[in-house]
Parts: sequence; C-alpha cells; structure tokens
Amino acid sequence: MLESMLNAFRAPDIRKRILFVLVVLVVYRALAHVLIPGINIKGLESQSSGSGFFDLLSLFSGGDVRRMSIVGLGLNPYINATIIMQILQSTIPSLQALSREGEYGRNKITSYSRMLAVPLAALQAYGILAFVQNDLLRTSGVQAFTTNFSFETYQSLTQILALTVGSVVLMWLGELITEKGIGNGISFIIFAGIVSRAPSTVGSFFNSPDWLELFAFGIVGLIIVFVIIFVQEGQRRIPIQYANRVRGHRIYQGGSTFLPLRVNMAGVIPIIFAISILLFPVQIASYFTNSNVGWVRDFSFGIVSWLDTRQPLYLSLYFLLTFAFAFFYTFIVFKPDETANNLRKSGGFIPGIRPGQPTEDYLRRVALRITVAGAIFVASVAVLPMVIAALPMFKNLESAGIGVGLGGTSVLIVVSVVVETMKQLEAQLMMRSYEGFIR
Repeated sequence: MLESMLNAFRAPDIRKRILFVLVVLVVYRALAHVLIPGINIKGLESQSSGSGFFDLLSLFSGGDVRRMSIVGLGLNPYINATIIMQILQSTIPSLQALSREGEYGRNKITSYSRMLAVPLAALQAYGILAFVQNDLLRTSGVQAFTTNFSFETYQSLTQILALTVGSVVLMWLGELITEKGIGNGISFIIFAGIVSRAPSTVGSFFNSPDWLELFAFGIVGLIIVFVIIFVQEGQRRIPIQYANRVRGHRIYQGGSTFLPLRVNMAGVIPIIFAISILLFPVQIASYFTNSNVGWVRDFSFGIVSWLDTRQPLYLSLYFLLTFAFAFFYTFIVFKPDETANNLRKSGGFIPGIRPGQPTEDYLRRVALRITVAGAIFVASVAVLPMVIAALPMFKNLESAGIGVGLGGTSVLIVVSVVVETMKQLEAQLMMRSYEGFIR
C-alpha cells in the first residue's frame, strides 16, 4: 500500500492531480470559516444543536450552515437541481433526446442544472435565514442577526446573495476537481464536509465518555463498513457471447465477455434523493415560521419537529423513500430495452436467451431481483445507525450527534468516495505498469 502510494506520487501527472485536489479542499475548508455579514455569533452559538433540519443540511455542508458560513448551503441546491433534471429527462422527450447525444448532450444538461441551481440556492438561503431568526427567537429569545431579517433591508439581501454565491463557488470547485483532479468533485466536496465534522463529534463524546458505548458502537461501525464494501463491490455477471462477424474480406472471431450488473447500481443517489424530499417540506415550512397568523406559525414549527431526524416518522419515511428511489434511479441509469438493442446490433447474445424482446425481459428480471437486495441494503445502512444511536444505551453517542453526523449515510458516502478514488488511482497506475492499490 505504501509503495503503491509512493509510485503514485512518482508519476508527475498523478502527483499534480492529487495535490490539486488537496489544494481545492483546503480552499473549501478556508471558505467554511468565512461568515456571512450581519450575524450575531454569540446568539448562533447558543442555538440548540438538536434541530433535525440543520442536521440534514449539515450532512452536505460540513456543519457550516449552523455557523452561517458563506458556503453553508453546501451543494444541496446543485444536487436538487440535478435530481430535477434527471426526473425531467424521463418525462420531457426533448431532454431525453438531448441526453442521448453523447458528450454534447451531457454538457448541455449539466449547464441547465447549474442555471437551475442558482434560483434554488436563493430560495433555500431565504428559507434558512428566516427559520434561523424565528427559531432562535422562539427557543432562546436571542436575535440571530444584527438587524431583523426582511427583504426590506439591504443586509438581508446581502446575506441571501452571500449564501447563493457561496453555493455557486462550491459548485465551481467541485467541477474543477472533476476536470483537473481525480474522482468526482461533487463527491469530494461532500466527503470533505462529512469528514470535517468528525473531530467536533468525537470531541463532544469525550466531554462525557462512556467507553462501553463507544466500543459497542465501534463494533457496529466496523460491521457496517465491511458490509458496505462487500455489497458495493458485489455484481451479477451476465455472460455475453459474440458470434463471428464478416466485414469486407475479413472474418472477426467472436468472443465471450460478461455484462456486470452491480447489486447497488444507484450508489448513494437514493439517499440523496430521500434527504432532498424530506428537506423540501421543512424548507417550505421555514418560509412561514415568521407568519403573523398563529396557527400557520405553529403548524410550520410542527412540521419541522415532526421531521426531526430522531422521530419515528422521519426514520420510517427515510427508509421507504430510500428504498423506492433505489428502484427509480436504477431503471433510469440502466435501461434493459436499450441494452438488449445494443447487444443485438453488435452481434452479442446471452447464451440460452434469444435476442430482442426475450433478452430485454431477462435483463429486467435480473435487474429487478438484485435491485431488491440493493435497495434493502441502502435503506438499512442509512437508517440503522440512527436507530441504534437513539437507543437509551447509546444516549451519549446520540447527544454527540453520531447518529446523524457519523451515521450510515455519512459512512456510505465516505466509503464509496474512498473506494471509487482508489479504483481511479489503480487505473492510472496500471497504465504506467505500476503495482496498484487493489489486490
């Protein structure tokens, strides 16, 4: 392992890519300590840390939204925009045709996602600022900002603009990592935000440590990491046979290969979808927390409390939505009809299965069976650590935020990013005839 890492740094282009990623991540963490103008720092520090709304948002921003950093929104607006564009691709024929135009179509859809992310960031910034002001006044009687948050004040507009620009800058940094670094830049930004929360979470636990709790939760964590890696790398290999082909005066010998179908083809996307859906009503409710109508204000705060990450309603919806979106996204990225058609055009077939419609039906049945297992896995990993941390025997861990801050969702994202990055480094090293990471 150490020798392989040294080989990676000996290759000038790989070394530059790795260093570039590290520099961008340092810039991101530096921006996380730049606060928006006009906030009451002491008032924000006195705010209760148990808000599920902030716990969810902080999953993608490293907790910076609670400190009112300029990058406090994280990549949540861009992720929401990407989700919306993916859904629209399956419903709008013109976008569906554009997605099939290769790199040009993908770049065009990505541009639309960027443009859509800007107004979404502005709306989300308004909702968060309004919620912070009213929640802090309600719970602590303390002002969150130096002036009352309202569209009528210049300071409030500046705060919305700062959060929106910060989200756009993060989007740009993520794309720089994808283009000039190694791995997916958006995943790296989320990865850095999650990892940055670990020291404070661990520090909160050590304020009143319970070593038996830590040992038990650590064993559960190791088992979860092992299962994540095992399932993430699991795949169903469907054999593909190619017949002899004649092109011109040449005969090309047929061969055999396989079509790999991963158990969890959707990756962490179902979790991100589920979190975004659960955040949506909370964000809408946050717009009305400063309503002058009593029942509207109380109902808005009620929604925020009902969808707290420690409530049974939230956990149940989280599991069901993650399970459902695993099926939804899998059959967006894997299309049995197109795969069967491409096999037929290239002269390939599955032994024992006729080309055309029988091949399509077979691929759909196989994908459906393995997706059931993958969906149960993703939903269980997302919810199980939060359930365990909420048990009375793990009260210290739950109060330290481990159930959400270092829960299954965070572990799944971190492990997935690490494994995919190692694979990309392995591919780069294999091209240079070096011995890689993965044995």
